[in-house]
Amino acid sequence: MATALVIGGSGQIGRAAVPALLADGWDVRVLARHRADVGEAELVLGDRDDPAALDDALGSGVDVLVDVVAYDDRHAAPLLERADRIGSAVVVSSAAVYVDVVGDGFESARLGAFPVPIREDQPTVRPGRDSYATGKVALEQAWAGSAVPTTILRPGAIHGPGCVQPREWTFVKRVLDGRDVRVLAYDGLSRFHTTATAVLAELVRLSAASPGDRVLNAADPQALTVAEIAAAVDAAMGATSRLVTVPGPPVDGVGLTPWSVPGPVVLDMSRAAVELGYSAPGGYADTVGACVEWLVRAASDRDWREAFPGFVRMGAMGDFFAYAAEDEFLARAT
Repeated sequence: MATALVIGGSGQIGRAAVPALLADGWDVRVLARHRADVGEAELVLGDRDDPAALDDALGSGVDVLVDVVAYDDRHAAPLLERADRIGSAVVVSSAAVYVDVVGDGFESARLGAFPVPIREDQPTVRPGRDSYATGKVALEQAWAGSAVPTTILRPGAIHGPGCVQPREWTFVKRVLDGRDVRVLAYDGLSRFHTTATAVLAELVRLSAASPGDRVLNAADPQALTVAEIAAAVDAAMGATSRLVTVPGPPVDGVGLTPWSVPGPVVLDMSRAAVELGYSAPGGYADTVGACVEWLVRAASDRDWREAFPGFVRMGAMGDFFAYAAEDEFLARAT
């Protein structure tokens, strides 16, 4: 039986990818720092930065290594030192690596004006270790320059059970708080392509079965508008709300969401279909229900700030729950 090692297999992406590999007949090991339910996979406890833990997880060798939590080339280096024990690799990067024609990207002062859709040959930021995007490019290049056949996956805004940075919490919390209005900037038309963990799991499964050197976007079949995302989350919770739109950018948090961008960010998925025969396991509305259910459960017995620390860090963008400012805006609007 072919063997797969998943680094980060107990987290958000791993909890979808591991079952997909198991169902495809792989003998799966999971390297994780803490005890977790990994189903029929073998759990190897240890930190990826511990050489002994990596040696234990790799054993005499694996047919495919799946790394869903690497950030830069420093995470690739110890594995590539053991490349003789890795048949092929699937590594999760990010669509945040892309820049537009003038070099503006996701981490620029202004979000770049990207082509629609963005294909995998779109330019990227330079490799480095000073930011999330530059680190991901350094990670990609480390694997691309190795002798290990490697598939690089570039997802958009990831959603699914187990997320510590769940963008969907923006709307889930509003339902739980009894807010029956969704105020959205840019007329509610912002499109920031989402990626279900189910999509990533299917791409991991296909890539593991067909090793090769490739870079693939990883996104849901359609890039919904933020208004459509809000409606899908409401529907998953059995709620309804009215929509109020703001023509321009958010002001004092009014209209702000994690998907609020001035121009569309849409990923092209044709290469995955051509190279792997990929077909999406479902659209956003089909997959977001599992995410929503998990969010409600995760926040039911503790403060949401403790449950979703990554979402708290996203607060650098602004206050996603500026209810007082929102109420003032709605009062003026009427």
